[in-house]
Amino acid sequence: MAAIYSGIHLKLKNPQTAWEDKLKLARFAWVSTQCLLPNKEQVLLDWCIHALTGWYNKKVDFSQNVLEGLWFYLDDLLHSRKLLSLLKHGKTISLRRNMAQLLLDRLQECARIGLKSVVCMSTVLSVCQGLLSSPALSSVFTTKYELIGDLLAKLCSLACRELQQSLLTEPLITESVTCQDELMTECLQPQPTSGLESLLIEPITKDSSRQPKLDANKSPPKENIHSANLFEVLLQVLSCYLSVQRQQANPNRVSTMVTNQLIQPLILLRHLLTSGDFAPSHTHLCIRQQLSRDIRIKIDSILQLALFPSEHLAFYREELLPSKEDSVKRGPGGAKGPLKPVSAILSKLNARDYCEPSLHYAVKSNTLPLMFKFFLESYAKERGSEEVHRMLCFYFLTRLVPALEVWLDGLLLSPAIADRPASVSPGQTPSLPPSSPESWSLALLAVESLLSQALSVDIYNVAADRIRYEEVQFKFYRGLGQMLFNQAQPRIPAWYRCLKMLLSLNHLILEPDLDQLLSSVWVNSECMEARVQRARQLVVCSLLQTYTKLRQLPRLFSELLTVMRQPAHDGFQPLLLSESVSASLRTCLLDIPASQGLEICSLVLKSIRGYILPGLMRGESETEKMEIDGEGNGKCESEGIKVALEREDASVKLFSLSHLLHVVLFSLKTLDGTSPLPVVRQGKGLMEVMQRVAKELLLLLSTENVAGKANAKSVRGTPRKGKYTEELERESKVGSLWEQNTQEATLLLRYTLVEVDTLFSIHCSKFASLQTDTAGLTEDDPPVPNHIQKLLSGDTVPLSLQPSRRPMSCLLLKLLTLQQMKKVLLDTALLSKPDTAAQLNTAAQFILAKTELESSPCGEQVWDGQIASVNASSYRVAHWYLVTSNLPLLVPYLSGEDVACVADMLVSSLLSRQADEGKGRRPGCLTVSLVSSQLLQSPVLAELPSLFSATMRSLTQSIVCVLKAAHVPKVCPTLLKFKEEGIGASTHTEAIVEDILASSKTGEAFVFLTDTQSKELVDLLQILTNINPDGMNSEDLSSIFLLLFFMLTSTSSQLDQVDPPGSGDHALFLLKLLGVMTRVLEGRNFQSVLKLIHGGTLLQASVSSLLWLSKNGRFRATGGSEWLDFIKAVQSFIRNFVQLIIIRNSSVRLNLDQFASYLTSKEMANAQLVPSSSALVDEPDPRACILSVHLLLASLTSLSQAMTSNLGRSKQLDQTLTQMITTTTASLGPAVESVLKPQTVGQSVIQPASILGQAFMVEVVTVMLDCELSSHSVGDGNKQKDTHLPLSHVTLYRGFCHQIFKEISSAPRPLDFLVSSLHFLSAYYKAVEKTSGEREETREEKKAGKKLDVLYMQILQNVHRLLTASWLSESDVCKLKPALQELLRHLLGKSTTGRFNLLLLLIREGLVAGKLRAGNYREVLPAAIITELLSCCQLPAPCTKALWLIAPQIISAMVFLVKSSAQDVTLTLPFTVPTVTSMASLLRQGEGLITNPHHVILVLGALQLVPLDHLTPSVYQSAFLAVHEALFAIIQCHPQVMLTAAPSFLNVFYRLVASIMQEGRQRGDRDTDGDVYLQCSRLIERMYSHVAATAESFTTLSAFMVAQYVTELQKVTLRPDVKLHLTEGIYRILDMCMEQDIKFLTAGLQMGVREVFNELYGSYTHYHKAQRQGEDKYTV
Repeated sequence: MAAIYSGIHLKLKNPQTAWEDKLKLARFAWVSTQCLLPNKEQVLLDWCIHALTGWYNKKVDFSQNVLEGLWFYLDDLLHSRKLLSLLKHGKTISLRRNMAQLLLDRLQECARIGLKSVVCMSTVLSVCQGLLSSPALSSVFTTKYELIGDLLAKLCSLACRELQQSLLTEPLITESVTCQDELMTECLQPQPTSGLESLLIEPITKDSSRQPKLDANKSPPKENIHSANLFEVLLQVLSCYLSVQRQQANPNRVSTMVTNQLIQPLILLRHLLTSGDFAPSHTHLCIRQQLSRDIRIKIDSILQLALFPSEHLAFYREELLPSKEDSVKRGPGGAKGPLKPVSAILSKLNARDYCEPSLHYAVKSNTLPLMFKFFLESYAKERGSEEVHRMLCFYFLTRLVPALEVWLDGLLLSPAIADRPASVSPGQTPSLPPSSPESWSLALLAVESLLSQALSVDIYNVAADRIRYEEVQFKFYRGLGQMLFNQAQPRIPAWYRCLKMLLSLNHLILEPDLDQLLSSVWVNSECMEARVQRARQLVVCSLLQTYTKLRQLPRLFSELLTVMRQPAHDGFQPLLLSESVSASLRTCLLDIPASQGLEICSLVLKSIRGYILPGLMRGESETEKMEIDGEGNGKCESEGIKVALEREDASVKLFSLSHLLHVVLFSLKTLDGTSPLPVVRQGKGLMEVMQRVAKELLLLLSTENVAGKANAKSVRGTPRKGKYTEELERESKVGSLWEQNTQEATLLLRYTLVEVDTLFSIHCSKFASLQTDTAGLTEDDPPVPNHIQKLLSGDTVPLSLQPSRRPMSCLLLKLLTLQQMKKVLLDTALLSKPDTAAQLNTAAQFILAKTELESSPCGEQVWDGQIASVNASSYRVAHWYLVTSNLPLLVPYLSGEDVACVADMLVSSLLSRQADEGKGRRPGCLTVSLVSSQLLQSPVLAELPSLFSATMRSLTQSIVCVLKAAHVPKVCPTLLKFKEEGIGASTHTEAIVEDILASSKTGEAFVFLTDTQSKELVDLLQILTNINPDGMNSEDLSSIFLLLFFMLTSTSSQLDQVDPPGSGDHALFLLKLLGVMTRVLEGRNFQSVLKLIHGGTLLQASVSSLLWLSKNGRFRATGGSEWLDFIKAVQSFIRNFVQLIIIRNSSVRLNLDQFASYLTSKEMANAQLVPSSSALVDEPDPRACILSVHLLLASLTSLSQAMTSNLGRSKQLDQTLTQMITTTTASLGPAVESVLKPQTVGQSVIQPASILGQAFMVEVVTVMLDCELSSHSVGDGNKQKDTHLPLSHVTLYRGFCHQIFKEISSAPRPLDFLVSSLHFLSAYYKAVEKTSGEREETREEKKAGKKLDVLYMQILQNVHRLLTASWLSESDVCKLKPALQELLRHLLGKSTTGRFNLLLLLIREGLVAGKLRAGNYREVLPAAIITELLSCCQLPAPCTKALWLIAPQIISAMVFLVKSSAQDVTLTLPFTVPTVTSMASLLRQGEGLITNPHHVILVLGALQLVPLDHLTPSVYQSAFLAVHEALFAIIQCHPQVMLTAAPSFLNVFYRLVASIMQEGRQRGDRDTDGDVYLQCSRLIERMYSHVAATAESFTTLSAFMVAQYVTELQKVTLRPDVKLHLTEGIYRILDMCMEQDIKFLTAGLQMGVREVFNELYGSYTHYHKAQRQGEDKYTV
């Protein structure tokens, strides 16, 4: 050993030994156990590091291979388990100091020349990773702060180099407007969306092509183990540095280090990781989303802790605050030196040498909001004066905004920063504005983020700024606003959002420029890009909301009307009220007094009369003058075109104002009996002015019409040259446009006037209607029918515009006509006149416009529901919506052809909807198909018999057209009748009956469908699915049902389409068909079908045809799940049909006996497993045989179930049904036994039971058992008590029971098998119990009792074993609960005390906390579930007494279990929630039985610990519902507890409220689980109402509940739907508050919370309290 030791040691030191040999010896010394070097690990590490250091210092020389081998050797040493184990056990191993410098030099070399470096970068990174993985080894860096900082700087530079490397081959985009702009819209955060976060990470492996070949001197590089990802090592270094930084005692040292060395590489790296521009080119870096996020979090922590520590607050005060403001706060804690951190940070950010020039501005603009965010988090809530801290944050903001290179107009900076070169001196304005920022998009995004953060932290207190600080903040924001207007960027969405932020800060900031604001964002917006439009509309909505709160909405509209008088920019003005702006305006109008709304309307009318109308008339007079002065002069012609353009501009504005007037009047609260008389007079005056304006407009159009005719005659009579003719045509075209616009505006004004005038007169008795005629040109009002006549004859509009009437004019005329129809229908005297009916018919036909409905343009049109957006591309939708929404008025006055046209339109549009179902459409928009679908699902259609019948005829006609086009190899009487006599003939039902009778005997199909035809029929059947069968009359129901039945019995897929696998279209067609037929069975007029053909014949024909299809291979391509769905549909149809025959007493014996005889005939029994010959295959198809058996068993089972469920109605019926049940049961038994045996079909041996499925076989046997028990129960009334009725198939039932015990929990089983097995055990136990009860007076009494006890215990044990199975999920357990409940009900219905004690013992042994602590929650779970089900069972009296005696112990055990499981969040859904649900069930069922309040209070203590934070939406919903149900059970069933436990109850409830506020906050577009939180918010509202209902227990705590609510509300911004329900709930608590409670809350809440409370109480007083007081007037 000594020789080995001395030899290796000397050879490693011997300069004569070759370096290759030294490397071999070192590797051998490390791995060999025979080498016993003292402190071997330290010696070998020192030797390796010394050798590497010597080579790089030029002191030793060896080959490149040896150098790489040394690095690999060092890497192996640092990553070896042996070294890590020694360090873990406390052995001291240190590294040389020069090791740190060695690594730093290599990293700098890698950063300089990249992969061309002498040593592979990944090897150096792996060494670095191994070194930092152990605290003992990493001390070489961590003991010296500068070293770890230098390591971090070099790694950041290396990472930035790697991220920017790909930019050399791809163009750089620094302005990622799309990604960053959308991010700012959603989050208002300083960083853009992470593009690299969407990539998956895989470790960077060493490229084998770049690796030198290894020989025996080097250990092979373990790529997957030692190849360290650069960014993973970087994260490790960041964590290590952050730990060292936190340990530094001198914050100035840390700040200096970060400012001088780290801030630039850190912010560059952060920007590159977050910027979405680099994602496409960096896929090779494979950075994981989580890794990128972790690196950014570490960088943020480093920057925030280093640059903004609490110790530097004095330095920031010294630098930022003016001396007057800071004089109070300086003193002992003031700054001790000239340190100016803001200037240092900004100088580093403004430097351009740390990144590519094209990246510099993007990095800076993203970093400045980040710095502001850190500053606010560090200093905004520091202890001390809040105002001083607000001003400090503000002055920091004033330093950041100029750094973006934006010039603020009239910016006044604080005197404290006057001497700084980077800023503008106080009171000075720069002589020349600095150059614009490199990227306005990035600059505005940064400004928006800065303003958003300032707004969120509330640093701007308007009153304090005005009183104490000479409006310094206001002047700054005002300057910022002026800059935004002077250097407007209307094509950038962030520009609009910056304006919105300033508006939110203080509306006075932008009010001096309100006209410019309205012009830019509302009236004259030029850019129509979708993102810009969204941002613009948000600003408009914010304007409306702001001035609504200020009660100055009329002033806003006054300014808006002034802006609209200005000429339009480029002759274009967008629609004034878009969809979102209209919705916001409607909401705002509901919050203002009616007088203000009427004032707005008066302003609009004043603007029309004072500006628009004179412009139109002036244009007319100028045109006439030019015609008189110089008819042939070309200058006059140009002037004419100019005048026409001006009139067109005026007409566009006229329409915008008319639409505005329409929206305002249709959104106002209508005048009613409670409206003050001045408001009524104001409304009356408004209507009169509207009437005058409408008359003036109509007069203008009529005058222009006469002038136009005269001008046309003169043009026709005077020949002109070509140039003049072109100008004249242009003038004529422009003139036509303004006339059409004016016509639309006039009609819209007239329609608004008529509607609002009628509405006011109906609801307000003080208001006298104008009773205006539609034409409005006559003094005396003619009768209303004359109004209709004028509308139809075109007197309302000039005749010259009639042929080219635009879509909106057509729609408005229809609306006016409809309004006149309503007036006629309300006037009884008019209805009695002879010509009124004809007028109404003509008006209805005019509104319907059959020719317009029949013309179907290409593609489906979309309409947003606004009347102003009706054009050629949306008119069809608007017209159809008008027709369908007024069908009850129109249908009585339409002819049969017109009603048929409506029905055809309805059906065709529904078919097109199904064809285009996958196409996405804008939410909230209407289409023809959507309107038709809503009509089909509404109850209106069933209330219009003529239209309903026409729709049924249209559907029938469509189905017949498809059948006519199908292939018919044989003569089919039905189709012959359809072709000869048409669909309306009365003889077609007889032909269908003939075909059905023929099919009931053979089952053979007549009609063969292609796949396309089957799909067409499925679409038609889908329409029938949504039709209410009760709306069908007898004729329609008989016709459609027989036609559907004909499709079932006489159609099949074509022969050449059977073979392709996976084509189960015909089975899907039959599935849909059976579903529709089952629904039609529920029609109240179905008895008419049974008058045409017997129900038994229909049942027989259906089964016969299905068996024929199965035997002929039509279902071979149907998949397993599709086939099971088809079988369920067959069973449902048979069961409902048999139920219908029995309930309606429709020849029960005749029909059911016929069907039962057919199913149990010898022919069926013999043909069960014998396939018919098939033309398609030579050999019998085993699957087709088994499917036939499946169908037959399903039919027998459904018939038996239906008959069994109807026993007990009458003795005669019971006798009839019992006989048939006995027959079907006798047939089921042999059929089941034959299926259970292997069968030979052809040359194949098959197991039918395995093909049919275990669940189905268990279900069949359960039905057999139920049938026998039901027959015996009915027969017991006629037999003696000692008569013994044994079960017919006891052996079969017993065998199934034993097999279920073996398989129910042995392995993962399908859920349907588990449910059917539990149903069978219920029936089997009931049967054994019944037979044991019959033997009570015999010798076998004790034997039968023991047998029942054994079965009882076996069932309990198997259920317990099933619930403990690990493969049973939580959702499966919930689905099993109904079956388990039924099983327990049968087990305990007649249970003895001994058996019940066994169940209680099982529960007690299960509720053991030790099993839960051992991790076996599955062993505890069954006891909790069984307890929940047991509490809901009806028990014998002794068992009930025993249960509620032990219930307190069960509750105590469960409370302890919940407290234990609540510590592990992963147990929330599988264990905690079921246990809480079980406790809630015990409390609910134990009303009046649990007398000790202590046990209820224990439950409240457990509920306090149920996890509600950081859960997935589904888990959160389950936990929330469980806790809520427990609280509901306590407050409803144990009110006596609330007298003493109200605080504990409210603590638990407060947890629910706080959690839903956190989970229901606004999350942008990422919110995909809104329904979950909406449901929870509804439950909170309900619980608030229950608390208010028990006010005597919570009277003293109501103020406390409100304080908790507003405190949580102040922290988050809730989703509107969630907030609505929570607000309605807290209103109930405010109802309980007394006046002193409100004063207490106003005085005691903190400032921010107090503002939230004041807003809440204001809305409560304005909305809820007034409504409640109005309701109290009618309360006794």
